[in-house]
Amino acid sequence: MKEKIYHLGIKALIRNPSGEILLLRVNQEKFKDPKPGSYWDIPGGRVLNGHTIEETLRREVEEETGLTTLESFAPIDTVVSNIEIPLEGEQKVGLVLSIYNCLLRDEGNIRLSEEHTESSWFSAKEAAHLLSYKYPASFTEKVINLAT
Repeated sequence: MKEKIYHLGIKALIRNPSGEILLLRVNQEKFKDPKPGSYWDIPGGRVLNGHTIEETLRREVEEETGLTTLESFAPIDTVVSNIEIPLEGEQKVGLVLSIYNCLLRDEGNIRLSEEHTESSWFSAKEAAHLLSYKYPASFTEKVINLAT
């Protein structure tokens, strides 16, 4: 049996001072292999060669939201996503996501990249429900527990 290949992605679960979580609606038109409909996600991206986790997290948050005032971040979970990334030809790779709880000092103005069409702040319970499209229940339960 052939082993599956995975890429590592770093994701930021950004909470504002009120405890709400920032979600971004994914722009399916920007994907090589779009899925029907749209879904909500948290900012993040894959680790580039020679980059640290913190560099990746800060770069992706700034690229996707324009936010630069992350006060702190701490690991929450590592999950295997149900999303696969197409490479050249027929090959696809899986995605392992390392997710960090990030506190935002100042909400500022969110400036979306082409990767997303909309942003909004949600309660932990609402965010967990919306994230269940991409993330396993073990993670979304942790999102809900952030509110307690």
